[in-house]
Amino acid sequence: MTRTLGVGIIGCGNISQSYLTQAPRFRGIEIRACADLNQDAARQRAEEFGVRAETVDGLLGSSDIDIILNLTIPAAHFEVSRQSLDAGKHVYSEKPFVLDVAQGQELARMAKARGLRVGSAPDTFLGGSHQFARHLVDQGIVGNIVGGTCHVMSHGMEHWHPNPDFFFKPGGGPILDLGPYYITNLVQLIGPVKRVAAISSTPTPERIITSEPRSGEKITVETPTTIHAVLEFASGAVVTLGASWDVWKNGHAPMELYGDKGTLLVPDPNFFAGNVSHSEKNGDFVAGPVDWDHPFGIANRDLPDGRKVADYRTAGLADMAIGIVENRENRCGLDVALHVIDVMTSILRSGEAGSFITLETTCNRPAALGPDAARALLLDAG
Repeated sequence: MTRTLGVGIIGCGNISQSYLTQAPRFRGIEIRACADLNQDAARQRAEEFGVRAETVDGLLGSSDIDIILNLTIPAAHFEVSRQSLDAGKHVYSEKPFVLDVAQGQELARMAKARGLRVGSAPDTFLGGSHQFARHLVDQGIVGNIVGGTCHVMSHGMEHWHPNPDFFFKPGGGPILDLGPYYITNLVQLIGPVKRVAAISSTPTPERIITSEPRSGEKITVETPTTIHAVLEFASGAVVTLGASWDVWKNGHAPMELYGDKGTLLVPDPNFFAGNVSHSEKNGDFVAGPVDWDHPFGIANRDLPDGRKVADYRTAGLADMAIGIVENRENRCGLDVALHVIDVMTSILRSGEAGSFITLETTCNRPAALGPDAARALLLDAG
């Protein structure tokens, strides 16, 4: 039986609720405590989910905590992760786990010196649909991937998030906030990126919050909100990426990959499941998955509008915990996360400089997570 590692959360905002809700589904982890600079927020989450509330220092010093789950705002991710490694804890961070390559390399050095792990969201690429897309690519169904497009476009977060300021500050924006989902999925499907080029803009320098409780307040935008980029992969594939929070509606597919034997349509990487389809050369699109019994594609959460979605957040955290015990690499590992940071920050730098930028880092594709391997992460795969 896999040893269970104790998890302590630092950062008790909106996203902590998702982790606390989903974690009990998984083997290898148990969330035991939470902390926040706002101790009222920590106490509220602790009471809601039956864990104990701690101060940040108290959590870092707790003997029953093996992994710190870093759910602070992006600007604080590096410092909290650094403190956690200093305290002898493994770290799993929300994305982006750092804001530049140098910070990621520093965490990598610290982790290696201490024999610790650093992992990072997103883990949505482990979802049933995205792993089916991976299966089709690995089986050569659409041939060698030569190109593609992906788009993530909306009109921002100020319409629904109670405190949307950080989305429009350095560390936010559509590339660093939503780009990890798309770029990580591209890396797991195609491999590492070689160089990038981009054009960026900030069409609306000031945003007005329309969500409660701060409706009417203004936010000064300090990061680009529309970015169009071209990614050249080490494999030779060329993919265009459109990311914007200045679009009310669009008709783009989330992700299309073009192979020399056909085309693959991949659903939104922000979610664990969705419709996958592919064509062989000029034939009709064939819907899938068919006979792909992947547990992370099963709808398990009700939305307020009555729809059901597949939500297996913490899969990456559980995979890391089990990987620590089994002494194997975790799929949401530091090398992949750091390469994605390199891609995203290079896109932003290219948008400023107007030139191609060659990546500093590379990585291997994370191991695929087939249906059996996914079931092995769950306490109850039924």
